Amino acid sequence: MEKVETIPAVRQQIKRLKSQGKSIGLVPTMGALHRGHVELIRAAKKVSDITVVSIFVNPIQFNNPEDLFKYPRTLARDLELLAEEGVDLVFVPDEKEIYPESVITEFDFGPMEQIMEGKFRPGHFNGVAIVVAKLFHILLPDRAFFGQKDLQQVAIIRRLTADLSMDTRIRMIPTVRDEDGLALSSRNLRLSEKGRTTAPRLYQALRRCETELLNGGDWFTVRNKVIQEELSPAGIQTEYLELVELKRFSLLHKQSNGVPFAICIAANIENIRLIDNLVIGE
Repeated sequence: MEKVETIPAVRQQIKRLKSQGKSIGLVPTMGALHRGHVELIRAAKKVSDITVVSIFVNPIQFNNPEDLFKYPRTLARDLELLAEEGVDLVFVPDEKEIYPESVITEFDFGPMEQIMEGKFRPGHFNGVAIVVAKLFHILLPDRAFFGQKDLQQVAIIRRLTADLSMDTRIRMIPTVRDEDGLALSSRNLRLSEKGRTTAPRLYQALRRCETELLNGGDWFTVRNKVIQEELSPAGIQTEYLELVELKRFSLLHKQSNGVPFAICIAANIENIRLIDNLVIGE
């Protein structure tokens, strides 16, 4: 495994590999790697000649400076894990390498980013789109792999690549969960023992919503009941719980037969923000 820290050096490596006809699979990460990232890496290795992982905590996608400061950084352990998984190339730039100057370019994804994550984290998807576009231009991946837990992010990135006619194909890998259903996330490391015990209620709430919807329940009634009966009593502060149509990634007021949809949640436990979703019918 080779570790590269600068854009010119990694471009030279990618150019050499491309000249040999090698396909590139990219797993973009912000480090603090867990089993969810491992599944992305393994998916990339199955269909790519060369697997590249980037590790970069992207400051411009954080709208909360405290969240950026507290984001876990475990580079030494991350590199050990990547070596064990047989990753070929790791790109680990610092902030000045990616952003030598302040970024003035802005992306606007219209209604897609005015709901859920975009509504509660203004500027977040602009920051995501900028760093992903830069990584794609630098690393020239044939495929890039993202986790379903960040469902809205995947939708935004797919739109980005379509609108800019990028050659990179986006692959979404199902969410990896602990035995109690909690979606794996780097933020889980910040939970206390009590918070970790509470956190699986997010997945339980999603499953209850799914069951009641598929049994003919009215969405707004179901949503309010789940928040009042499942989440609030556990001290979970629900930011949003929404029903989303997947093709346009727009909010739904009711389930429509034959239309793939997702139930998405964001909530705070111990002032730590967690997200999760269930995709149904895709």
